Amino acid sequence: MSDITKKSLTELVENIKNKKLSSTDVTKAFIDRSEKSEKLNTYITNDFTSALDKAKKFDQKPNFNLKLPGIPMAVKDLFCTKNIKTTAGSKILNNFVPTYESTVTENIWNEGAILLGKLNCDEFAMGSSNETSFFGNVQSPIDKNLVPGGSSGGSASAVAGQLTPVTIGTDTGGSIRQPASFTGIVGLKPTYGSCSRYGIVAFASSLDQAGPMAQNVKDCALLYEVISSYDPKDSTSIDFKRNHYSKELTNNIKGKKIGIPKEYRVDGMPKEIEDLWQKGIQYIKDCGAETIDISLPNTSYALPTYYIVAPAEASSNLARYDGVKYGFRAKGENLIDMYEKTRSEGFGAEVQRRIMIGTYVLSSGYYDAYYLKAQKVRKLIKNDFDEAYKKVDAILTPSTPSSAFKIGEKTNDPVSMYLNDIFTVPVNLAGLPGISIPAGHDSKGYPLGLQIIGKAFDEQNILNIAYAMEEKINFKNKITDWWIK
Repeated sequence: MSDITKKSLTELVENIKNKKLSSTDVTKAFIDRSEKSEKLNTYITNDFTSALDKAKKFDQKPNFNLKLPGIPMAVKDLFCTKNIKTTAGSKILNNFVPTYESTVTENIWNEGAILLGKLNCDEFAMGSSNETSFFGNVQSPIDKNLVPGGSSGGSASAVAGQLTPVTIGTDTGGSIRQPASFTGIVGLKPTYGSCSRYGIVAFASSLDQAGPMAQNVKDCALLYEVISSYDPKDSTSIDFKRNHYSKELTNNIKGKKIGIPKEYRVDGMPKEIEDLWQKGIQYIKDCGAETIDISLPNTSYALPTYYIVAPAEASSNLARYDGVKYGFRAKGENLIDMYEKTRSEGFGAEVQRRIMIGTYVLSSGYYDAYYLKAQKVRKLIKNDFDEAYKKVDAILTPSTPSSAFKIGEKTNDPVSMYLNDIFTVPVNLAGLPGISIPAGHDSKGYPLGLQIIGKAFDEQNILNIAYAMEEKINFKNKITDWWIK
């Protein structure tokens, strides 16, 4: 049974289609491993009993034409799942059971996958370490003292720990790519508008995007193929011709031009990150592509811009949680008192901080000075990428400015925590696709990732580059199973 959980998604699909494994076998194996993983704290809600029932039903009447036939899978607890609790890692939604399904998860179930449960995340996806969750922090399967990254830390930990073959996360400023880098897995943030936001608990509407997290690039391509679709229920969903990403995957990237932006060499960046980047450049050349030095001059403004735009949108989106319509409600002496107590007791410290920042930058007298200016700078950041893509096909950068840090190390220093997003945030502000692939280890044996940034809707290209590099890198994750009880 234990060997089953070590197989990739692609291998599991082939094994089920060839009748070497049943959906019940696979589901039992992942449930068994998940039940031994309480120390990781990856699950908020499990649905193991129902998952086994669905697996048995699939085996009785299998459909091998589906892309994910009988594949068990856990998902981030930011996606609404019909009749199954969806909390967004917050006390204020601790009793919320949606009556509808998010489009992304519906696409997954329609292709034959089976829900294992909902995975832990930073509260309302606000965080870089999975320490802001109302349900406690997630631990990394790499080392019990490390954060798995955030906000999709539960998702990253579950894939790296082989509790689920693949999963989906959300990325607002790096929340798929940073935890992927920290845990030695692959994480893709698609082009904004590629995957429907319908049924995803909103953080910052102009930045949020769902994406796949997997053990390897091929699995990532297959899951992205399933979740990317046009959705009339989402006004920001874009109708474009989607590829058969997994079938069209190739390691032939000869002649591709890859940009190396000088602005991604930041002050205080560890030598290990610079060395990894140089190795990545060599891997690119070994694959037959060429590298070109480029400039993205407004990169240094990306982080302050993001931490104006994202909290502003969060302030607006989270105004709906008032204790009246649904979710947690505190007792108050009158309506205003109930509002105040519900929001002060229901939201954690980081969420409150971002609501306060967002409300401030949107307030009368400050809107022009902060929010409007940030939107203008955001346009300049996008223009930088547009100019760069006149010369190059993709851009290579580090995924994060360091390897995973220790639990509790940055909780009292929000600015230090925010700096973790320095390499990922520009991609969200420009609405572009970016993928993080594991590319090496630091001196302590912790994973390090490289990021490939593509043109809008050019996911096939960055998946191909990642696939070619993955073969050259031949990364092996160092999972010790310290958490198996």
